[in-house]
Amino acid sequence: MIIAGIILVGIIAGIMSGLFGIGGGIVIVPTLIAFMGMNILEANATSLAAMLLPVGILGVINYYKAGFIKIKDALWISVGLLAGSYLGAEIALSVNINLLAKFYAAFLLYVAITYLNIPSKLTGKKKGTEEEKEAAGPKPYLPWQFIVTGIGAGIIAGMFGKGGGLVIVPVLTKIFNYNPKAATATSLAALQLPVGLPSVIVYARGGHFNWVYAALMAAGIVIGAFFGSRFAIKLPVATFKKVYAAFLAGVAVYMVIKYF
Repeated sequence: MIIAGIILVGIIAGIMSGLFGIGGGIVIVPTLIAFMGMNILEANATSLAAMLLPVGILGVINYYKAGFIKIKDALWISVGLLAGSYLGAEIALSVNINLLAKFYAAFLLYVAITYLNIPSKLTGKKKGTEEEKEAAGPKPYLPWQFIVTGIGAGIIAGMFGKGGGLVIVPVLTKIFNYNPKAATATSLAALQLPVGLPSVIVYARGGHFNWVYAALMAAGIVIGAFFGSRFAIKLPVATFKKVYAAFLAGVAVYMVIKYF
Protein backbone atom coordinates (compact mmCIF):
# COMPACT_ATOMS: atom_id res chain seq x y z
CA MET A 1 0.00 0.00 0.00
CA ILE A 2 2.79 2.40 0.92
CA ILE A 3 4.69 1.52 -2.27
CA ALA A 4 1.63 2.17 -4.44
CA GLY A 5 1.01 5.46 -2.63
CA ILE A 6 4.58 6.64 -3.19
CA ILE A 7 4.47 5.77 -6.88
CA LEU A 8 1.13 7.61 -7.18
CA VAL A 9 2.68 10.68 -5.56
CA GLY A 10 5.50 10.42 -8.10
CA ILE A 11 3.03 10.28 -11.00
CA ILE A 12 1.17 13.34 -9.73
CA ALA A 13 4.47 15.15 -9.21
CA GLY A 14 5.50 14.17 -12.74
CA ILE A 15 2.28 15.57 -14.20
CA MET A 16 2.91 18.86 -12.39
CA SER A 17 6.51 18.76 -13.58
CA GLY A 18 5.48 18.32 -17.20
CA LEU A 19 2.76 20.95 -16.95
CA PHE A 20 4.64 23.68 -15.13
CA GLY A 21 8.36 23.04 -15.66
CA ILE A 22 9.00 22.33 -11.99
CA GLY A 23 10.91 19.43 -10.49
CA GLY A 24 7.86 17.93 -8.83
CA GLY A 25 9.06 18.53 -5.27
CA ILE A 26 6.21 20.95 -4.67
CA VAL A 27 3.97 17.86 -4.52
CA ILE A 28 6.45 15.41 -3.03
CA VAL A 29 7.64 17.38 0.00
CA PRO A 30 4.23 18.33 1.51
CA THR A 31 2.97 14.77 0.89
CA LEU A 32 5.93 13.14 2.63
CA ILE A 33 5.47 15.47 5.58
CA ALA A 34 1.70 15.04 5.83
CA PHE A 35 1.33 11.30 5.12
CA MET A 36 4.74 9.68 5.66
CA GLY A 37 5.64 11.45 8.90
CA MET A 38 8.90 12.93 7.61
CA ASN A 39 10.24 16.24 8.81
CA ILE A 40 11.00 18.90 6.24
CA LEU A 41 14.71 18.02 5.97
CA GLU A 42 14.02 14.31 5.31
CA ALA A 43 11.33 15.22 2.79
CA ASN A 44 13.65 17.69 1.06
CA ALA A 45 16.40 15.10 0.72
CA THR A 46 14.05 12.43 -0.67
CA SER A 47 12.51 14.87 -3.14
CA LEU A 48 15.87 16.07 -4.44
CA ALA A 49 17.19 12.50 -4.73
CA ALA A 50 14.10 11.40 -6.69
CA MET A 51 14.90 14.03 -9.31
CA LEU A 52 18.61 13.32 -9.72
CA LEU A 53 18.01 11.11 -12.76
CA PRO A 54 16.45 12.72 -15.86
CA VAL A 55 12.97 11.68 -14.73
CA GLY A 56 11.29 14.36 -16.83
CA ILE A 57 13.07 13.41 -20.04
CA LEU A 58 9.89 12.18 -21.76
CA GLY A 59 8.31 15.54 -21.07
CA VAL A 60 11.39 17.33 -22.41
CA ILE A 61 11.19 15.28 -25.61
CA ASN A 62 7.56 16.30 -26.06
CA TYR A 63 8.41 19.96 -25.61
CA TYR A 64 11.47 19.72 -27.86
CA LYS A 65 9.43 18.22 -30.68
CA ALA A 66 6.96 21.10 -30.30
CA GLY A 67 9.84 23.61 -30.60
CA PHE A 68 9.55 25.17 -27.14
CA ILE A 69 12.98 24.44 -25.60
CA LYS A 70 15.93 26.88 -25.69
CA ILE A 71 18.77 24.39 -25.25
CA LYS A 72 21.64 26.83 -24.62
CA ASP A 73 19.69 28.82 -22.07
CA ALA A 74 18.70 25.61 -20.27
CA LEU A 75 22.35 24.51 -20.05
CA TRP A 76 23.46 27.83 -18.57
CA ILE A 77 20.65 27.68 -16.02
CA SER A 78 21.78 24.16 -15.10
CA VAL A 79 25.27 25.46 -14.29
CA GLY A 80 23.76 27.93 -11.84
CA LEU A 81 21.45 25.29 -10.35
CA LEU A 82 24.40 23.05 -9.58
CA ALA A 83 26.12 25.74 -7.51
CA GLY A 84 22.97 27.09 -5.92
CA SER A 85 21.66 23.73 -4.72
CA TYR A 86 24.74 23.21 -2.53
CA LEU A 87 24.36 26.62 -0.91
CA GLY A 88 20.64 26.06 -0.35
CA ALA A 89 21.15 22.72 1.41
CA GLU A 90 23.82 24.18 3.68
CA ILE A 91 21.46 26.99 4.63
CA ALA A 92 18.61 24.54 5.29
CA LEU A 93 20.71 22.50 7.73
CA SER A 94 21.78 25.57 9.68
CA VAL A 95 18.40 27.20 10.41
CA ASN A 96 15.31 26.31 12.43
CA ILE A 97 13.00 23.87 10.56
CA ASN A 98 9.82 25.77 11.40
CA LEU A 99 11.38 29.03 10.30
CA LEU A 100 12.47 27.34 7.08
CA ALA A 101 8.93 26.13 6.36
CA LYS A 102 7.44 29.56 7.06
CA PHE A 103 9.97 31.26 4.82
CA TYR A 104 9.09 28.94 1.97
CA ALA A 105 5.36 29.53 2.45
CA ALA A 106 6.03 33.27 2.22
CA PHE A 107 8.13 32.74 -0.90
CA LEU A 108 5.37 30.77 -2.62
CA LEU A 109 2.79 33.40 -1.77
CA TYR A 110 5.02 36.12 -3.20
CA VAL A 111 5.53 34.20 -6.47
CA ALA A 112 1.80 33.50 -6.78
CA ILE A 113 0.90 37.17 -6.26
CA THR A 114 3.42 38.41 -8.82
CA TYR A 115 2.47 35.78 -11.39
CA LEU A 116 -1.19 36.73 -11.07
CA ASN A 117 -0.12 40.34 -11.85
CA ILE A 118 -1.82 41.60 -8.71
CA PRO A 119 0.79 44.37 -8.15
CA SER A 120 0.27 45.76 -11.66
CA LYS A 121 -3.51 45.68 -11.20
CA LEU A 122 -3.24 47.58 -7.92
CA THR A 123 -0.94 50.20 -9.42
CA GLY A 124 -3.15 50.61 -12.48
CA LYS A 125 -0.60 49.66 -15.14
CA LYS A 126 -1.96 48.99 -18.61
CA LYS A 127 -3.11 45.44 -19.16
CA GLY A 128 -1.57 45.21 -22.59
CA THR A 129 2.00 45.81 -21.42
CA GLU A 130 2.76 42.15 -20.68
CA GLU A 131 1.19 40.97 -23.92
CA GLU A 132 3.33 43.43 -25.87
CA LYS A 133 6.49 42.16 -24.14
CA GLU A 134 5.57 38.55 -24.89
CA ALA A 135 4.89 39.35 -28.54
CA ALA A 136 8.37 40.86 -28.81
CA GLY A 137 9.89 37.47 -28.01
CA PRO A 138 12.93 36.51 -25.87
CA LYS A 139 15.70 39.08 -25.61
CA PRO A 140 19.36 38.22 -26.33
CA TYR A 141 20.66 37.94 -22.77
CA LEU A 142 24.21 36.96 -21.76
CA PRO A 143 25.07 33.51 -20.34
CA TRP A 144 25.95 34.87 -16.90
CA GLN A 145 22.40 36.19 -16.52
CA PHE A 146 20.98 32.71 -16.98
CA ILE A 147 23.61 31.34 -14.58
CA VAL A 148 22.55 33.85 -11.92
CA THR A 149 18.94 32.79 -12.45
CA GLY A 150 20.00 29.17 -11.95
CA ILE A 151 21.93 30.00 -8.77
CA GLY A 152 18.89 31.69 -7.24
CA ALA A 153 16.65 28.80 -8.25
CA GLY A 154 19.20 26.28 -6.96
CA ILE A 155 19.36 27.94 -3.54
CA ILE A 156 15.58 27.75 -3.24
CA ALA A 157 15.57 24.11 -4.43
CA GLY A 158 18.36 23.14 -2.02
CA MET A 159 16.63 24.82 0.91
CA PHE A 160 13.20 23.35 0.30
CA GLY A 161 13.69 20.25 -1.87
CA LYS A 162 11.58 21.99 -4.48
CA GLY A 163 10.93 25.36 -6.02
CA GLY A 164 13.69 25.65 -8.63
CA GLY A 165 11.16 25.73 -11.43
CA LEU A 166 8.99 28.14 -9.47
CA VAL A 167 11.85 30.62 -9.72
CA ILE A 168 12.97 29.83 -13.26
CA VAL A 169 9.61 29.98 -15.04
CA PRO A 170 8.46 33.38 -13.70
CA VAL A 171 11.92 34.87 -14.30
CA LEU A 172 12.03 33.63 -17.89
CA THR A 173 8.56 34.98 -18.63
CA LYS A 174 8.74 38.31 -16.83
CA ILE A 175 12.39 39.27 -17.30
CA PHE A 176 13.55 37.33 -20.36
CA ASN A 177 10.25 37.76 -22.27
CA TYR A 178 9.74 34.03 -22.77
CA ASN A 179 6.46 32.58 -23.95
CA PRO A 180 4.99 30.73 -20.88
CA LYS A 181 5.23 27.34 -22.60
CA ALA A 182 8.82 28.00 -23.70
CA ALA A 183 9.68 29.03 -20.14
CA THR A 184 8.12 25.85 -18.77
CA ALA A 185 9.89 23.68 -21.34
CA THR A 186 13.30 25.33 -20.83
CA SER A 187 12.96 25.09 -17.05
CA LEU A 188 12.09 21.40 -17.24
CA ALA A 189 15.07 20.79 -19.54
CA ALA A 190 17.43 22.59 -17.14
CA LEU A 191 16.26 20.38 -14.29
CA GLN A 192 17.09 17.12 -16.11
CA LEU A 193 20.80 17.24 -15.32
CA PRO A 194 21.74 16.06 -11.78
CA VAL A 195 21.81 19.66 -10.55
CA GLY A 196 20.57 18.65 -7.08
CA LEU A 197 23.47 16.26 -6.41
CA PRO A 198 25.45 18.67 -4.17
CA SER A 199 22.43 19.27 -1.95
CA VAL A 200 21.60 15.53 -1.79
CA ILE A 201 25.15 14.84 -0.60
CA VAL A 202 24.81 17.52 2.09
CA TYR A 203 21.48 16.10 3.28
CA ALA A 204 22.81 12.51 3.21
CA ARG A 205 25.77 13.48 5.38
CA GLY A 206 23.29 14.95 7.84
CA GLY A 207 21.37 11.65 7.96
CA HIS A 208 18.30 12.90 6.08
CA PHE A 209 17.74 10.50 3.18
CA ASN A 210 15.51 7.58 2.09
CA TRP A 211 16.70 6.13 -1.21
CA VAL A 212 13.85 3.58 -1.48
CA TYR A 213 11.18 6.29 -1.46
CA ALA A 214 13.27 8.36 -3.86
CA ALA A 215 13.60 5.50 -6.37
CA LEU A 216 9.87 4.70 -6.31
CA MET A 217 8.92 8.33 -6.79
CA ALA A 218 11.39 8.71 -9.64
CA ALA A 219 9.59 5.93 -11.52
CA GLY A 220 6.27 7.70 -11.05
CA ILE A 221 7.66 11.06 -12.16
CA VAL A 222 8.83 9.59 -15.47
CA ILE A 223 5.29 8.49 -16.29
CA GLY A 224 3.60 11.65 -15.08
CA ALA A 225 5.94 14.10 -16.84
CA PHE A 226 5.17 12.50 -20.20
CA PHE A 227 1.43 13.03 -19.88
CA GLY A 228 1.70 16.43 -18.19
CA SER A 229 3.81 17.88 -20.99
CA ARG A 230 1.52 16.54 -23.70
CA PHE A 231 -1.46 18.18 -22.01
CA ALA A 232 0.40 21.49 -21.56
CA ILE A 233 1.39 21.66 -25.23
CA LYS A 234 -2.25 21.41 -26.29
CA LEU A 235 -3.47 24.18 -23.95
CA PRO A 236 -3.91 27.70 -25.41
CA VAL A 237 -1.29 30.09 -23.99
CA ALA A 238 -3.86 32.26 -22.18
CA THR A 239 -5.42 29.21 -20.52
CA PHE A 240 -2.01 27.82 -19.67
CA LYS A 241 -1.07 31.03 -17.83
CA LYS A 242 -4.29 30.96 -15.80
CA VAL A 243 -3.82 27.30 -14.88
CA TYR A 244 -0.23 27.95 -13.79
CA ALA A 245 -1.23 31.00 -11.74
CA ALA A 246 -4.01 29.02 -10.03
CA PHE A 247 -1.53 26.23 -9.27
CA LEU A 248 0.90 28.67 -7.61
CA ALA A 249 -1.85 30.34 -5.61
CA GLY A 250 -3.23 27.01 -4.40
CA VAL A 251 0.14 25.74 -3.20
CA ALA A 252 0.92 29.07 -1.54
CA VAL A 253 -2.37 29.08 0.39
CA TYR A 254 -1.81 25.46 1.48
CA MET A 255 1.67 26.24 2.82
CA VAL A 256 0.49 29.39 4.60
CA ILE A 257 -2.36 27.51 6.33
CA LYS A 258 -0.07 24.64 7.32
CA TYR A 259 2.88 26.57 8.72
CA PHE A 260 1.57 29.93 9.98
